[in-house]
Amino acid sequence: MKLIILFILAYNLYAYDIKQNLFTLYQNKKYEKVCSIGFRNFQKYKKDEEFVNLYAFGCLNADYVDRLAIPIVTLRFSKESRANSAYFAVILMQKKLLYHALIDGYDLSQYILPSTDYVLSKVFDLYTKLGKHEPRAFYLFEDSKDPKLSYKLYISKDYKISKMVIEEYYDTIILKRHVYW
Repeated sequence: MKLIILFILAYNLYAYDIKQNLFTLYQNKKYEKVCSIGFRNFQKYKKDEEFVNLYAFGCLNADYVDRLAIPIVTLRFSKESRANSAYFAVILMQKKLLYHALIDGYDLSQYILPSTDYVLSKVFDLYTKLGKHEPRAFYLFEDSKDPKLSYKLYISKDYKISKMVIEEYYDTIILKRHVYW
């Protein structure tokens, strides 16, 4: 009996350590590590919504948007988790639709989706406002709230797969480069 209690205690401490480690990494903006550790440990902690939320936000901030698919399905037991799941689903859908539009020339002007504060969502909204148009090599958009912020959207051709790139600029200084496929 003592062995079972010791095992349960050790397991709970290990689970706490993993979550605490994820939280510390997240606070230190080590989003890729949060996403990787969360991905590797997902099966063990898929019913722990705090863990899944940390993992999902880490992946989102690391621009690993495709890894949101599983948390979207998993987050359903609390109001906050359902809201986060919907938030992630909007971003994932916008990514897929924008990529489809850029690669295949799909018209997005008919879509009106919820918007988020995530850069991909902002660019999606700006792109859909163009309406039907001839494809371009790249698109430049000015942020609707801050005229010093701008975004450059284009496709980067790779030998395996084309990638969608969004570059964020403040005046003429690049802040961040987001790459999606």
